[in-house]
Amino acid sequence: MPALDQYFRDMVTKNASDFHLSSGNRPTFRIGGTITTVGKEILTADAVKSLIYEILPERNRVEWEQCHDTDFAYDLNGTARFRCNVFADRNGIGAVFRLIPSKISTFKDLGLPDTIKKLCFLQKGLVLVTGPTGSGKSTTLAALINFINEHRTDHIITIEDPIEFVHPNKKCLINQREVHSHTDGFKRALRAALREDPDIVLVGEMRDVETVAIALETAETGHLVFGTLHTNSAHMTVDRLINQFPADEQPQIRTSLAEGLKGVISQTLCKKKDGGRVAALEILMGSYALSANIREGKLQQIPNFIQMGRKDGMCSLNDSLLDLVSKEVVEPAEAYQRAIAKEEFLKRMGSLPNCRSPEGKPWTEEELLKAVEGAEAASAGSDTGTPQTAAERAMAYRVPELVAS
Repeated sequence: MPALDQYFRDMVTKNASDFHLSSGNRPTFRIGGTITTVGKEILTADAVKSLIYEILPERNRVEWEQCHDTDFAYDLNGTARFRCNVFADRNGIGAVFRLIPSKISTFKDLGLPDTIKKLCFLQKGLVLVTGPTGSGKSTTLAALINFINEHRTDHIITIEDPIEFVHPNKKCLINQREVHSHTDGFKRALRAALREDPDIVLVGEMRDVETVAIALETAETGHLVFGTLHTNSAHMTVDRLINQFPADEQPQIRTSLAEGLKGVISQTLCKKKDGGRVAALEILMGSYALSANIREGKLQQIPNFIQMGRKDGMCSLNDSLLDLVSKEVVEPAEAYQRAIAKEEFLKRMGSLPNCRSPEGKPWTEEELLKAVEGAEAASAGSDTGTPQTAAERAMAYRVPELVAS
């Protein structure tokens, strides 16, 4: 049995999302969003290489020795899968392993609103799940595909690098293709998918202009396409899609996007008060009004469009964050840290009755920044990486002098 398997089992037991191996450092888990060292042994470069090479496929071994970067997936006897990246830095070889649970989470498990289910019944169009690295995009996409698999009778093709969640056939026929193992690249596999009788295509990453162009073409020709981008909001997503094309091609792309874009789910993970993490979502749904704004290049109107579309299930990131704060799922300082429009967030938070300092006053920006610093310091000084008790968590997320009063 590879020695890394015990670390992987510990990840599952401790509900860690990531496992870091780095030459000259102790092994490290990310638990509840916080980096936490495990064990006391500092691993040499040779020790790390020995551990990794026990599970590294031959193709990836050759690729790492040539390029010093490689990605692959590892299956722990049906217990869980891991997305693995091996790299080199100034100290030697290193690796990061992302836990992919064997059980696919449902909408209820993830707290996803029923509004998103509408996107699963579309016959054609482009649906994007976006957010920074490690924000749970793959988990949300897996939940969407699983819902479709249980409620539709279609042919689904996924193109991933590497394959993460494994979907058994339920009501749908699902073919999962892995870049480098089953195809040379995303754009080649996406072009081939048009000849493979799909109803739904999932593109793991829309990395380049050509892949985006083919995805839009696929959506226009009567297929439902799901994809991901590393953007932080719906507005930034549309802007990124258009502006990565040359200026002379942008009018045509705006037209294609206006017709094809059916939804954007932008998400970021927040630390929960009681441990673990929860996603705050920004949801943009397609409509005639959105199409007109995109076609005319009025992208700055998208945030206002989301605010006016609440009755249709749309939601801004600040709406989602404030909802989590009002339900006491996350601390005000954590939500403030994740907000993009911070001034608006601060003003709106002041109207929430449970978002007051111990003196009964609305939080100020200065107090929230101090609270963020206090939480980071408490996590850094803890053996487990997170405060242990409710009192410690309260102290970590509040300004000490206010708590003392």
